[in-house]
Amino acid sequence: MTSPAGPPPTGSGSGERQRVKLLAVTACPTGIAHTYMAAEKLQQAAESRGIDMKVETQGSIGAENVLDDNDVSTADGIIVAADKDVDLSRFAGKRVLKVGVAEGIHHPEQLIERVRSAPVHQPGAVAAVASSGGKERSVGYKALMNGVSYMIPFVVVGGLLIAISLSLGGHTDPSGGLVIPKDSFWMDLNNIGVIGFTLMVPILSGYIAYAIGDRPALVPGMIGGWIANTGELYDSKAGAGFIGAIVTGFLAGYLVLWIKKVKVPKFVQPIMPIIVIPIVATTALGLFFIYVLGKPISWVFEHLTDWLSGMTGTSAILLGAILGLMIAFDMGGPVNKTAFLFGAGLIATGNQTVMGMCAAAIPVMPLGQGLATLIRKRLYTEQERETGLAALFMGCFGISEGAIPFAAARPAQVIPANMLGGAVAGAIAGVAGVEDAVPHGGPIVAVLGAVSGVPMFFVAVVIGTAVTALTTVGLVDVSERRRRGDAVDGVAVAGPEPVLVGAGAGVAPDVVGVVAQRSVAAAPAPTASPASASVLPAAASSAAPGDVEVLSGYLTEQTVQVGLDADGKEAAIREMAGLLARSGRVADVDELVATALRREAQGTTGLGEEIAIPHAKTDAVTAPVVGFARSATGIEWGSLDGTRAKLVFMIAVPEAAAGDEHLRILALLSRKLMDTGFRERLTAAADESAVLGVLREVG
Repeated sequence: MTSPAGPPPTGSGSGERQRVKLLAVTACPTGIAHTYMAAEKLQQAAESRGIDMKVETQGSIGAENVLDDNDVSTADGIIVAADKDVDLSRFAGKRVLKVGVAEGIHHPEQLIERVRSAPVHQPGAVAAVASSGGKERSVGYKALMNGVSYMIPFVVVGGLLIAISLSLGGHTDPSGGLVIPKDSFWMDLNNIGVIGFTLMVPILSGYIAYAIGDRPALVPGMIGGWIANTGELYDSKAGAGFIGAIVTGFLAGYLVLWIKKVKVPKFVQPIMPIIVIPIVATTALGLFFIYVLGKPISWVFEHLTDWLSGMTGTSAILLGAILGLMIAFDMGGPVNKTAFLFGAGLIATGNQTVMGMCAAAIPVMPLGQGLATLIRKRLYTEQERETGLAALFMGCFGISEGAIPFAAARPAQVIPANMLGGAVAGAIAGVAGVEDAVPHGGPIVAVLGAVSGVPMFFVAVVIGTAVTALTTVGLVDVSERRRRGDAVDGVAVAGPEPVLVGAGAGVAPDVVGVVAQRSVAAAPAPTASPASASVLPAAASSAAPGDVEVLSGYLTEQTVQVGLDADGKEAAIREMAGLLARSGRVADVDELVATALRREAQGTTGLGEEIAIPHAKTDAVTAPVVGFARSATGIEWGSLDGTRAKLVFMIAVPEAAAGDEHLRILALLSRKLMDTGFRERLTAAADESAVLGVLREVG
């Protein structure tokens, strides 16, 4: 059992001074450079003061140097320098100071002094976050993205399993849509997929709540999400879907935060986070949704159905547009289900045109969002691009839920784009008289022969998909520009990976063209096309005999340059790409440059301390390769501390075989570059051979 932490022990009974022991955890959302830079800075500051310190890093390659119970029990204080959620429950009874990761890099000495008087972390409490003076994403945004990131695997796995089972084991049946024979292998596969989809909504809700209220909020969030998605509990034919899950997630998280503030007797405190808070929050939220929020949802469902029934004789274009809007709005929620069940119910009366309108609109959302990730890749993370491919596949089988991760992450941009595309598809199908004989949608029903007017059905789907994709790209792009425009001096200084804004990556818009022109002359090596790169001498792909190799042989004298000619970031990246091409491992210099610049658009790789480490994961290189160059005057890189980059490393690894190799290299470099003496030796090295001699210290 952990004893309460008072002031750090300063002496023993014999008068001998005891050595202070501190712990730290560093983490940032990307888990790459700043995680390890903060760890190294904290350790250096502790060593200079004769303090023992162990630092746990939570990087992209996983948690390293993990703090165990024995470490915590003997610690005098814990510094948490992180810009993402860190589990603090293991530090109960200890002094905990929580700050942003940038504070760990720039003010490690101050943190060591402050942690000695930091408040003692209580079980179930949320550590106070010390101000670091920077702007960052709101708690609500971080919570929403936390829920989306955990939901995505359930959407992908569940959706793909359902799609596979329908395509390989299903057949059309007028009475039941796409039917899979009972007790068949494909039905079992379908059931597994349905479980994934069923869990998707409570997972979204649960992890939104977890990001706000920590572990005690997880259970009420998940159960609240399940209730929101189960309409039978509040007399509705359809659940509230992912929109209901977002509502319950935030309600659960903030409800738990409120309960934590209630003063309770000391003997009750240990059971608050594991018994009292989850039970009280779950019960209160569940009953609130069933008796308060559920009734309006049921009312909306019933009255929408009556309203649609009164429109069956109206214009086909208008009815199709309205049904498309409804189908696209909440993707499985009450509005979507109202339109779908309305169309499905009319099939039995011989009216198959209404279901035809719905069938054309159903695949537009996942197809449109998937297409958007291909049209403008730089607007999406790697995980979102992978989800986009899965969404394209799900859209072909009429699984509209494939677009939910995008709608949950960016509701203000994605939902209007979905609705516009759905309305267009529904209207075209309506005016063309498309019919669907089964209660299902998407290209799969046309392929299996359940649709009449197949050509116009596909025209409706294609046009609707294009409208959704283009609208999404436009709205997301505008949103990103506005967000970046709120930053100070062209750089969003908040958080671990500050986002560079403006056209020139730190260069004024009016000189961007000049930088682009200079970039060609700045590169010492010619730009190689894929074809020309393939005829490079084989000997160039490996180090020459006797050549010094560092970083597992990825950096050699061929990829070192003591004088960088470029005076702007884009030109520097192009020059560095040309430097890497000397190794013979670069198949397409232009693509390497483009990939590195896309990475810069997501957030600057200027790390401060006059260091920049641009990096790219791309098949433009055939093997991992690292280059280094120095700039005498420094290059504006948008670094967090405002320094110009004089020491520039560039890392490139192939997409297919990348694994965590680039992260490992980044971690090694980030740690070593925090050593002032190492940087001074690197700056003073006279030539390429001397530079390599210094770099061998990295490993």
